[in-house]
Amino acid sequence: MFTGIVGEMGKVVALGPRDGGVWLEIATSWEEPAFQAGESIAVDGVCLTVERFSGANFWVTCGAETLACTNLDEITEGRRVNLERALAAGDRLGGHIVSGHVDGVGTVVSSRQEGESTVIWMEAPIALARYIARKGSICVDGVSLTVNEVEGAQFRVNIVPHTLEVTHVGRYEEGTRVNLEVDLVARYLERLLSAREENR
Repeated sequence: MFTGIVGEMGKVVALGPRDGGVWLEIATSWEEPAFQAGESIAVDGVCLTVERFSGANFWVTCGAETLACTNLDEITEGRRVNLERALAAGDRLGGHIVSGHVDGVGTVVSSRQEGESTVIWMEAPIALARYIARKGSICVDGVSLTVNEVEGAQFRVNIVPHTLEVTHVGRYEEGTRVNLEVDLVARYLERLLSAREENR
């Protein structure tokens, strides 16, 4: 379980094919001992398992299913990735509840500077649009954001300077593909309402 509060940006320093997927070596600046083998870590919002580590670097594998459902299918050496370690009992819940299970891949429609903030419009897959509401939460590449405006399948977020500094969201440009995870509460609420309708 995660919160969408990015701990730092890592860098993909090596990668290669593995069983239909791809393995990644990601470099960080976290102090030792940074990791435990088997722990979960969110990489651009995708929950992956740390297989091994050396100092502040760690290795994960993205399976074929993960590549098919996320933007990690276009991962390259040198790419910056948003990282968040799994929530520990007693930690502050600074963002919102995030599972690390990406619901779909959206697209950046536009990005512009407005004062000290950046205003970004994105388009979600049609199937996810129903879960996105004004003033609700959405996770974009592992970053917990507040939805400021919704128009059909498109939505607007405002990125404050701190988020621009500690994530790669500020590098988005038109056409950038982003991992989206909608609010878990909205998902469960829909399931409960559907079950109630079915039982009438």
